Amino acid sequence: MAEKGFKRKLAAILSADVEGYSRLMDDDEESTVRTLTAYRSAINDLVQQYRGRIVDTPGDNILAEFTSVVDSVNCAVEIQRELAERNAELPYSRRMEFRIGVNLGDVIEEESRIYGDGVNIAARVEAMAEAGGICISGRTYDQVANKLGLEYENLGKHKAKNISTPIRIYRVLSFPGAAAHRVVKAKRAVGRMWLNVFVVVMLIVIAGSVVVWNSYIRLPPVELGADNKITLDLPKGPSVAVLPFVNMSGDPKEDYFSDGLTENIITGLSACPKLFVIARNSAFTYKGKSIIVQQVARELGVQYVVEGSVQKAENRVRITAQLIDATKGHHVWAENYDRMLKDIFSLQDEIAIKLITAMAVNLTEGEQAQIRFKKGKNLKAYMKILKGYEYFQRGNKTDNALARREAEEAIGLEPDNPNAYLLLAGTYMFDMWWGASSSQLITFAQATKNINKVFELEKDNSDAHLMLGMLYLFKRQHEKAIAAAERAVVLNPNGADAYCFLAYILYMSGKHEKALLFYKKAFELNPIPPSWYYEQSAETFLRMGQFQEAIDRFKKALIIEPNSIFSHVGLVVAYTKTGQFEKASLEVNEVYRIEPNFSIDDIDDPYIDPEASKRNYFDVLREAGMN
Repeated sequence: MAEKGFKRKLAAILSADVEGYSRLMDDDEESTVRTLTAYRSAINDLVQQYRGRIVDTPGDNILAEFTSVVDSVNCAVEIQRELAERNAELPYSRRMEFRIGVNLGDVIEEESRIYGDGVNIAARVEAMAEAGGICISGRTYDQVANKLGLEYENLGKHKAKNISTPIRIYRVLSFPGAAAHRVVKAKRAVGRMWLNVFVVVMLIVIAGSVVVWNSYIRLPPVELGADNKITLDLPKGPSVAVLPFVNMSGDPKEDYFSDGLTENIITGLSACPKLFVIARNSAFTYKGKSIIVQQVARELGVQYVVEGSVQKAENRVRITAQLIDATKGHHVWAENYDRMLKDIFSLQDEIAIKLITAMAVNLTEGEQAQIRFKKGKNLKAYMKILKGYEYFQRGNKTDNALARREAEEAIGLEPDNPNAYLLLAGTYMFDMWWGASSSQLITFAQATKNINKVFELEKDNSDAHLMLGMLYLFKRQHEKAIAAAERAVVLNPNGADAYCFLAYILYMSGKHEKALLFYKKAFELNPIPPSWYYEQSAETFLRMGQFQEAIDRFKKALIIEPNSIFSHVGLVVAYTKTGQFEKASLEVNEVYRIEPNFSIDDIDDPYIDPEASKRNYFDVLREAGMN
């Protein structure tokens, strides 16, 4: 017999909360409360429209129940469309995005309140949603999969706190190829309605087509056949490694600032063609370690080592920097700086110029101007860009989303800062590269839009040219991709990543031997490289039929990043090609252990000869038992 006052029932539960609510409140409490109140009112209206009721609204959370699971999902989609439209009117830093989770489950009702696993699971599902997105449980999916004309992305099973059985979770997409939170509801003004409907219909019809890629999404032009003056000789001037400046602030959360300062000094020095500058990745392997300067110099193959420290407190910054000639074992130059934090931009330039002078490199005025690479003027925007790059360099989907948020907020603070748009474009490139986006077309368009903005603000940005090359590669315009990447190398003769990506584009263009020469240069500039250096060069050897060299490099990549999907996939091909079928089978198992939903069809392969790719790569994977 049921207890008095309690009633059990099956209900569709919608749980929602604000992503980054604490940050919004910290920035501006009154504005946040006003926005939350307005958004709650809009959500309440939509819940009623879809025959549901608001059960509770603690803090920034909203809990609603529906008798129809179809109504609950329809309502969730409409909420995200409505809020996306409202957010479009706000600055980036003040936008309020909700995460929504929907579950169909058994609940206990007491005096209009509801409890039980059905509610708890809805909250756990909501936690899996991205800002502005919707996730639903497996039970919900089973009921709505063929009823709403939506698409869904299977996120697999996930364990949840206090829930004994793993939960199947799906991400909801608003229409084929687009996430619900990316779509802004059409304006209701009658005069514009026909135009919005036409645009939406046309995008659905031609999404992914060659017409869209080649005509509607326009990349900045590149000059084919330009004399980019690339040689195979690396800079022959003094060689230097800038070690990570030590954060003396006493708060590990301030590492992003000292790391950002280090990277900006490396960037400044790298712009000088008379220096040989070790890349960031190799230099940062010494972060947090007790070092002997002479040993570091021997390991990196350099004459000079720069080290220093940073102490940031309120609106002031204290920096010490020293240049050591490791071959002679003495200090060439050292200096202390105690400045206002707002002077950080000019201070970075000053340190770079003094380092170059101390290494006895005479610079022309043009080269000095090049070192003073374009920076913003807004300190808060600068700090957000530094934080964004810290997230971005971690190389995973979650941190990439955080990097995008920092970039968008930086743009809200300083709309003419090219570095913010470059970071934002990079996050979309990451999504394209790793399949983190539900629509390659929309993601490509976002990356293109932001790269165009960088060029509008700063036409000679090396990283922007590099990214442009990759975008042209995604469009299968190989010669333009090569031209853009070559320009990136000319602009940054010490750019190890630029050489590596140029090599990758050359390899994808069928120029294998030339690609290997540039990979060699990348490794010389970055002797302790990230895993993808080994992975990309291994793919080149794989296409050339040099399978043992490919195997050795894929293995090196996996030492650095054991869960690299594409290294394991590459080993499947190499082992199958060399008749090592048992090893190939083990690698297949590793691929599906890391990514249970992995599919060969998800691999975007812009190789210039699709038939060769099919024959020597995709057919081999299928032979090994992959699908």
